[in-house]
Amino acid sequence: MTTMEWALVIIVVATAVVFDFTNGFHDSANAMATSVATGAFKPKVAVLVAAVLNMVGASMAYEVAKTISGGMVDAELVTPQVVFAGLVGAILWNLITWLLGLPSSSSHAIFGGLIGAVIVSAGMKGVHFDVVISKILLPALVAPVVAGVASGFATRFAYRITDHTAHHAARTFRMGQRISASMVALAHGTSDGQKTMGIITLVLVSAGLQPSGGAGGTRPYEWVVIMAGLAIALGTYSGGWRIMRTMGKGLVEVESPQGFASETAATVAILASSHLGFGLSTTHVCSGAILGSGIGRRTKVNWGIAGRMLGAWLLTLPAAAIVGALASLVATQGLWGFVAVLVVLVASSLAILWVSQHHKVNHANVNDDSVVAVLPGRKVRGAKRRVGLVAMPKGKGGRTVEAAPVVDVGLLPTPPAPPLSAPPVAVAAETITATRPAVTTRPARRRTPRKAAAS
Repeated sequence: MTTMEWALVIIVVATAVVFDFTNGFHDSANAMATSVATGAFKPKVAVLVAAVLNMVGASMAYEVAKTISGGMVDAELVTPQVVFAGLVGAILWNLITWLLGLPSSSSHAIFGGLIGAVIVSAGMKGVHFDVVISKILLPALVAPVVAGVASGFATRFAYRITDHTAHHAARTFRMGQRISASMVALAHGTSDGQKTMGIITLVLVSAGLQPSGGAGGTRPYEWVVIMAGLAIALGTYSGGWRIMRTMGKGLVEVESPQGFASETAATVAILASSHLGFGLSTTHVCSGAILGSGIGRRTKVNWGIAGRMLGAWLLTLPAAAIVGALASLVATQGLWGFVAVLVVLVASSLAILWVSQHHKVNHANVNDDSVVAVLPGRKVRGAKRRVGLVAMPKGKGGRTVEAAPVVDVGLLPTPPAPPLSAPPVAVAAETITATRPAVTTRPARRRTPRKAAAS
């Protein structure tokens, strides 16, 4: 291999590690959102536990990695540039859905990006569609429904056999939730941790640095396992708090019994699929389990957010495939095309991160609201209306209303009343007694009609 080819492989492997990092913070909510929402885990402790168990789980199985490295696409027809293009589609989709707080599938993002890139470069023959249907699409349809039904029945059973309002019962369920959430994190590592291993292995096979295992794929090297496990662990520890807010507070108001039930159902589904080599989306499974727990408890489900999630699920694979196809079309044109795609990836990622700074969500405020805001707040139109240094919206009748706590103004000095014979003076301030502090307004100017002025 030439120096240029080595540099190309190193850049693509580094991009795969970046995708693994985004997979970690994008999917950390799968394991810990309900536990953080119910108080079973403190936010920082939750992501630390999830990070460690993700890394452990990533080294426990390799069937999913084999499915990606050779089962899903023909490794003989793939080049490092094509894998890079697929990673571009997956990373950008992960960042966009993270910005919106939508728990979409990182798995389907990388599958879609890779499929689109391979179709553009090698044609339809480069994709094994029988494997895609049997190990990706069908599990995506069946697993969330199975996890949701199981979670619903488990939740109903948990509420029937226990008095969940009792102090000891709530404490017991929170303890159980710590265990079940930890199991989800471990299962997530066995599933999603392998996907980046498969991508890096595919890069090495396409570059001739590792022998191909044929249609069954090949086992990743140990250094690939360690690198992928460490990257997804660091990504998980970073939090992904925007998606955690949606899954913990926005979808269903979760209590400890239903959190325990949903996490247990999700764990069983994820571990079974990892053992069978299915490229399952842990996001789909965990979201389905949370919805099922809300239905089982007969509590209010935010179907608006559920509809947005379903839309993101349906769009993930084709959207990532389109971006991957466009990136492949440019990246395979030569060195300039590869560099151009790399520049677009970096610039787009930085732009998304900049937009996310308008409404930050972190471990301190993740449970403060159920809505993830994106755009900056609107400015107040018209003249400036302020009390002190705080801008206020305009209320009814032209008065400004301050969203401040109620204070007792009875102790404030009352200005002397003007004599009855005094001429009327424009009022510059008024005091709303016993409700709000003094609010300053500006007297309105009366406009003189043009005709009257002319006469």
